[in-house]
Amino acid sequence: MPRHEFQPGKLLAGMAFALAGVTYAGDAAGLWEAPWFAIVPIVVGGLCLAGAAAVVAQAARRRRAPRRDGPADAPPDRP
Repeated sequence: MPRHEFQPGKLLAGMAFALAGVTYAGDAAGLWEAPWFAIVPIVVGGLCLAGAAAVVAQAARRRRAPRRDGPADAPPDRP
């Protein structure tokens, strides 16, 4: 399996949706009583956290990326 870069935004979004699913599953099983609007802050908050994590991760990746400059005496590629 090829390796891929870690994406914390997708991880947090998935965890928020999993938490929303567990909340509804617990309500359906009768373990607790969850109002219908309880999912809105879970999903919106999770998506906001995921977006913030993705922005921070992208900024860190961009800052750590090696520069891919060619040799200084190479002519520019123009048709």
